[in-house]
Amino acid sequence: MKRTVSTPRTLRGSITPPGDKSISHRAAIFSSIADGTARITNFSPGGDCASTLRVLSNLGVRMERRRDGAGRSDSLTVYGAGMDGLRRPRGVLDAGNSGTTMRLMSGVLAGRPYRAVITGDASLRSRPMARIVEPLRLMGARVEAEGAGLRAPLVLEGGELHGIEYALPVASAQVKSALLLAGLRAEGCTVLHQPAASRDHTERMLAAMGAEAVTDGLTVSVRPGRLRAVDVQVPGDISSAAFWLVAAVTHPDAEVRVAGVGVNPTRSGIITVLRAMGADLRLENERLVAGEPVADLVARSSELRGVEVGGAMVPLVLDEIPVLAVAAALASGQTRIRDAAELRHKESDRISATVEWLTGAGVACEERDDGMVIRGGARLSGGTFTSRGDHRIAMALGVAGLVAASPVTVQDADVAGITYPGFWRDLDAISGRQGG
Repeated sequence: MKRTVSTPRTLRGSITPPGDKSISHRAAIFSSIADGTARITNFSPGGDCASTLRVLSNLGVRMERRRDGAGRSDSLTVYGAGMDGLRRPRGVLDAGNSGTTMRLMSGVLAGRPYRAVITGDASLRSRPMARIVEPLRLMGARVEAEGAGLRAPLVLEGGELHGIEYALPVASAQVKSALLLAGLRAEGCTVLHQPAASRDHTERMLAAMGAEAVTDGLTVSVRPGRLRAVDVQVPGDISSAAFWLVAAVTHPDAEVRVAGVGVNPTRSGIITVLRAMGADLRLENERLVAGEPVADLVARSSELRGVEVGGAMVPLVLDEIPVLAVAAALASGQTRIRDAAELRHKESDRISATVEWLTGAGVACEERDDGMVIRGGARLSGGTFTSRGDHRIAMALGVAGLVAASPVTVQDADVAGITYPGFWRDLDAISGRQGG
């Protein structure tokens, strides 16, 4: 599907984003291997989390899902199978486009007393999985993978697991989570040293479910044990909220409220970076929901300036960099994004994809091995651009259309549904349109 977006006179409204994808994945997976029944509210309606449910169902987990007709807030009841209750899969497990599903479920499946094969679509099969395969092998798991990059399909077959002490080569919440999940069934303690902080939803949820999970600075450890089911209320996804925050602060006449957003400090780098750029961005009604900090975010038209994003900030804003590039293009001065080579291994090469469309829209920018340099201050010129089948690129292009000098046409726009099925409807709403 193609979608053409043009600049509205004003941006106004309140949006409730879908449930946080990262927390939704974890709530479903952890509840499946827990003892007891869990009710998960505001579960993400996106395709990635549906992939996780499909894999869990194939492993014999009983679940009941009630969908919200507006595509915003599903509820899910999970009847836990216990730590050792997952059955042998019927055929190949399909993770779709979801790297989170493949990585976290590999940690769950490692060391199981049967053979399991997990694969995904062409995009997921192109992504290297060495960062989970190698440490899982160190823990005693027997894992086969394709080629030098150790790509999917992954074949996991038996093996007695033992805890390891391991230094993560990059700050990756998915790798960390996979190893912690394997550590729950390993002999001895698993100790992970991170080079920088990454999102900590796994540590928070494991602790809430009774696991011996301990965080000490950048070191996380877990001992083997069982989990007890707990109900989870999933906050709104800050990665989805980021599109509306950038739209508001770059549009000349805008005020947008994004309600009920998770503002966990290991996820809220977009707030930090936009404020450093001079954004008028407020947090209101701050509260705790099931142990996760939540707030309403209010963003208004702002005069932005370029910044440097690198180092420890990158893991806290990695998923938001494609839309942050829109803000950088319209800010005064130069924005440099570095230490973000991980972007090359997402649903697309997001460094290449972002620089390609920015250049096509008349923005002076340079591609670097680990990021990009964007020279802002010029109006985006619009045009027709490909999403490369990447949901975050498609949605970033939609935001660009709200602030460009001429309409922006997004090819493969429907891929936004992977994480945000209602994205184009919400874009119409704050633009004052009735749809289209």
